[in-house]
Amino acid sequence: MMNVAIPLAERMRPLALKDVVGQKHLTGDEGVLNRLSSNKNLPSIIFWGPPGTGKTTLSSILAKDLGLPMFSLSAINAGVKDIRDVIASAKEKGKSVLFIDEIHRFNKSQQDSLLAAVEQGTIILIGATTENPSFEVIRPLLSRSQVYILETLREEDLDMLVERALLNDEYLKKRKVEIREKTALYGLSGGDARKLLNLLELVINFTNVDPVIISDDMVMRIAQQRIAAYDKGGEQHYDIISAFIKSIRGSDPNAALYWLARMVDGGEDPKFIARRMVVLASEDIGNANPNALLIALACFQAVEMIGYPECTINLAHAVTYLATSAKSNASYMALKSAQKAVKEHGDAPVPLHLRNAPTKLMKDLDYGTGYRYAHDFEMNFSKQEYLPDRLKGMKFYEPSDNAREKEIRNFLKLRWEDKYNY
Repeated sequence: MMNVAIPLAERMRPLALKDVVGQKHLTGDEGVLNRLSSNKNLPSIIFWGPPGTGKTTLSSILAKDLGLPMFSLSAINAGVKDIRDVIASAKEKGKSVLFIDEIHRFNKSQQDSLLAAVEQGTIILIGATTENPSFEVIRPLLSRSQVYILETLREEDLDMLVERALLNDEYLKKRKVEIREKTALYGLSGGDARKLLNLLELVINFTNVDPVIISDDMVMRIAQQRIAAYDKGGEQHYDIISAFIKSIRGSDPNAALYWLARMVDGGEDPKFIARRMVVLASEDIGNANPNALLIALACFQAVEMIGYPECTINLAHAVTYLATSAKSNASYMALKSAQKAVKEHGDAPVPLHLRNAPTKLMKDLDYGTGYRYAHDFEMNFSKQEYLPDRLKGMKFYEPSDNAREKEIRNFLKLRWEDKYNY
């Protein structure tokens, strides 16, 4: 067996934009990164995309093309002190590129510590994240950066990676390799270029006998049936969060806790878990228990402040509360019905009596005329038309039969029975 110290993925890391596989919308002749590199004018950047799509590679290439020093930090183990040390070094060396991997794992204070250096031009920040930066990067930092989305590698991209490795790597090109089946090779790598190349090297180096005939069975045996029990960027990530949400929706706290434990043990971002519970609190519980949303939001805030491992207690608290709560998707379904009406009936005009009339011209055109201010009437209610003419009488919200929404139904029935048949 060969004993190569540097992994194949690192040996095959591209050194120029033209050699990057995939991401042609960014690196092609008309791609924005190609233009920025050519113009020697690089803003701070957030790369958002799945694992193994080239975020680290693109960052190092851009720094090299601009001739700037590059510092790298991982948000998993770096803190404010590390950031300050890098900024101090950048001030000595002149403008530098600071690459931060998994920037979504930095908390607010850590991200805040970058702001002044970015604003003053001491550093050009390049952050890499697999999570939506709209949720994970603070607004001041996001407003000072350009967000570029990296796409999942296609099968033809993976083919090119393998072909290049077999033809160009100084070790692998000495071997005779025949790939008869690639489903397992590509499937286990989950579209991650780094995983793919390192798995390819593992399979080839498993034997000294040439030719190496790569089949699905061979790959699975060598990989011991699976690469990892929980892959945050792969199919397991989506399957397990789906099982988790469905268990809460199904009012099974035991199953929900099991799937929570699977995600925690797999290193899933706790904010991702908490954020999904915030959505569930409105989608699947809604007015059946308005406190559910408050609990979910409090859990998300606690997770942000505390982090692993203690925040798992907050997650378990929220999971058991939501799973054992009364359920209703009535609000969610009402929204879907209203959206359907918008598509079917177009942009219906706002009735004149509901329009705002801040100018004399608008008042002369009868904007706001006939509006009845609800608080001037008994029960703070004035029976008038609030829908556009073409949608009169359409009912979107149908309260469920749980105790809380029965109260809501009675409230609406008292006011709107003759119009909406509550």
